[in-house]
Amino acid sequence: MELLSPAGNVEKLAYAYAYGADAAYIGLKKFSLRVKADNFYEDEYKKVIALKEKYPGKRLHCALNISFHDEEIDALKQNLDYFRQYPIDCFIVQDIGIVPLLQKEFPKAELHLSTQASCVNSEAVKMYQKLGFKRVVLGREISLDQIKRIKDAVPEMELETFVHGAMCIAYAGRCLMSAYLTGRSAQSGFCSHTCRWNFKLSQDLNALSEMGSHIITAEEAKKIAQSGSLLLEEEQRPGEFFPVFEGDDFTAILSSKDLRMIEHLADLKATGVDSLKIEGRMKSVYYVAMVTRAYRKALDALDGKLSQEEAAPFIAELENVSHRKSTTGFYYNKKDADETTLGASDSKYQLAAEIGEQLSDDEFEKLYEEGQGRYKEFKDKLDNMHPAAREARLKDLEIHTDRKVVPFEKKEGWHMYPCTAVNMIKVEDDIEFVSPVFCSLTAKSGEWEVISSETGLKMNWVCDGHPAVIYTKYELPDGTLLRTLDPDYVEGQIRDTGR
Repeated sequence: MELLSPAGNVEKLAYAYAYGADAAYIGLKKFSLRVKADNFYEDEYKKVIALKEKYPGKRLHCALNISFHDEEIDALKQNLDYFRQYPIDCFIVQDIGIVPLLQKEFPKAELHLSTQASCVNSEAVKMYQKLGFKRVVLGREISLDQIKRIKDAVPEMELETFVHGAMCIAYAGRCLMSAYLTGRSAQSGFCSHTCRWNFKLSQDLNALSEMGSHIITAEEAKKIAQSGSLLLEEEQRPGEFFPVFEGDDFTAILSSKDLRMIEHLADLKATGVDSLKIEGRMKSVYYVAMVTRAYRKALDALDGKLSQEEAAPFIAELENVSHRKSTTGFYYNKKDADETTLGASDSKYQLAAEIGEQLSDDEFEKLYEEGQGRYKEFKDKLDNMHPAAREARLKDLEIHTDRKVVPFEKKEGWHMYPCTAVNMIKVEDDIEFVSPVFCSLTAKSGEWEVISSETGLKMNWVCDGHPAVIYTKYELPDGTLLRTLDPDYVEGQIRDTGR
């Protein structure tokens, strides 16, 4: 089975590939249902081409999954030359109106039907096959039994299904609530994620008055639900209500759970499904890397490439990624997917930095010489000061240690890596490295240093916007990330951080 990961920008694409994805899906500006993601534009195709060369065999899927208006089709036609610069292996579409255009202009690219088309039966799959589709991304409300029936009926059609990430309020994510409440259409890529707002359950007392004050029975509870007297009220919109509708075999209600199928991959494999999709183009680099890695290890264990014991620590790391209470969606039964949740588990970690490839010997020596030169210059100025001025300067440095000029010293067996900080890193703290190779590695204070990549001088801390390198006793593989404990983490509290 193919592992397909999200890539909201070039950076996330690189980490998706590095952490084990067989393929990644991207969006291009204005033509993707995640327009708030950075997406891809201008000359980023050059970086994408380089990544495809670095990771041969990895596939690139491009989401063109909006519902197109005439003016958007015109814009698509105007951008065809730009699209051609990307090494796109397939297009993910829901609007069949653009199919002839893509077939004509990109004859080598496969067509994949988006989940937005809500394809959940074999007859529909046969129709899309006749239209030239190579793969169908099944509707989110599909069950395992239904997947197997479709695969048995149309074995030559590739089937793809979601295994991890956000579950939308409505079937197949075709949600109108965002547009209703905020004027931001989910169908145009501007979803405000209203299903994750803080709602409370209210009752239409007038409709319930005939029930009396006694403890209601199960049958009476069902009657209440079917009556439409149960209502949802969002805390920022008092007086605006959404009914909870009870049907014959389902309950239409908000669902803010996250899909998680990592413990059930064997059942998915038994259906014959071809590709497993992780949701989250708007999630962080850290999220993409950790979730992709967990599913990669789980799939490798399923295929006998490593033991379940070896895979277990990587799977456990999913708990260290921002998430909500999990569900198996509609795969086994509808009850689990229908239940909403107020609780959540945020991540106690924050991404602190991205670690680049190790500096070459020449780069290392150049930085070392820069640091030694700046230290000599500082010493010379200090030695030439009037004794009283020098004494005052030294006292100032004792108070303001950040102002000290301290070059790094060469250490046997240590390694130096570029460091792109995104949050505060303090040298007195313990830090953790995560990578595609090892699960996590704690580097204690004293086992690593942070050095300015401009001056070669040691730093006491580094944060976003400060060019630096990490100097450590540990050898770090390509794609390593550095994480630290999040000082703002509160257990049980959910924050919309995207981490």
